[in-house]
Amino acid sequence: MPDPAISVDHLHKTFTSRSGFWRRKAKTTTAIKDISFTVERGELFGLLGPNGAGKTTTVKILATILLPTSGGATILGHDVVRETQAVRERIGFTFGGARGLYTRLSAVDNLLYFAELYGLAPAVTRRRIDELLALVGLDDRRDDRVETYSSGMQQRLHLARALLHDPELIYLDEPTVGIDPVGARELRKTVRELARRGKTILLTTHYMAEAEELCDRIAIIKEGDIVALDSPASLKKRIPGDSLVEIEVRAADLALLQAALKDLRAKCQTLAGDDGNKKLSVRTRQPEAVMQAMAPFIASQQVRNLEVRNQTLEDVYISIIQGKKP
Repeated sequence: MPDPAISVDHLHKTFTSRSGFWRRKAKTTTAIKDISFTVERGELFGLLGPNGAGKTTTVKILATILLPTSGGATILGHDVVRETQAVRERIGFTFGGARGLYTRLSAVDNLLYFAELYGLAPAVTRRRIDELLALVGLDDRRDDRVETYSSGMQQRLHLARALLHDPELIYLDEPTVGIDPVGARELRKTVRELARRGKTILLTTHYMAEAEELCDRIAIIKEGDIVALDSPASLKKRIPGDSLVEIEVRAADLALLQAALKDLRAKCQTLAGDDGNKKLSVRTRQPEAVMQAMAPFIASQQVRNLEVRNQTLEDVYISIIQGKKP
């Protein structure tokens, strides 16, 4: 059996900062707490979590940009500390934002420059640039300055740059951040095509719908710990109830609606709404019973708005991050 694409074993990372002038005080911050996971070859693996949870720190260690404090990791069988060069030859990575491109140069000139840094032969370089610009949908803008590109186009060029040396493993750290919906859709299309071609991809994102659409498996990281790891479908089964009924009501009528729902034994959560209203979020396997109980309140216009939908990965994510028990 070949080695996994990524194997993380009890990885731990702390940062130490110092403050003060005469009596300097050291402060230690733990970014990653003893995490372990594997990513199989050809898998599209998602790493989700709030800001400061440890996602980017994990990716930077796996990309040999940071050293771990303890524990270890291997990439395609190569140790990230002892075999740094072998790891770097096999990976490509992009980080969200426009940094890392020369905006006064064209897409072709940017890729020519980075191909020289990778040491690619001229014949290989020309072929790869043509292939990659077609793959990311920038072939018709190849000779335009990057400063004329939209954020989505710049991010697709970042991806082309990361693929120049044909890496086996690609890290995408929040690739659609700050991109408009059309640009994000085009980038997701490219990511799916890369996965279809057998590339292994580690994706970090804040967008739950994106993770649910793309990822084979997802790890949710919270305060440096992995608190959940499974397929999107299996994670959604963590919360009982097939449907979510969201009811907007005036604060003065909240107690009446809660009393009407009490006999249904459905899990009910009250949220603050806009303009002094309240929102009831009801998880239930019988949404029709909730609708029937709410019918008199709808008729009397005490219910301002009512929506029934299936539970999403975002519901699961929020439940886990907020520490609620399913």
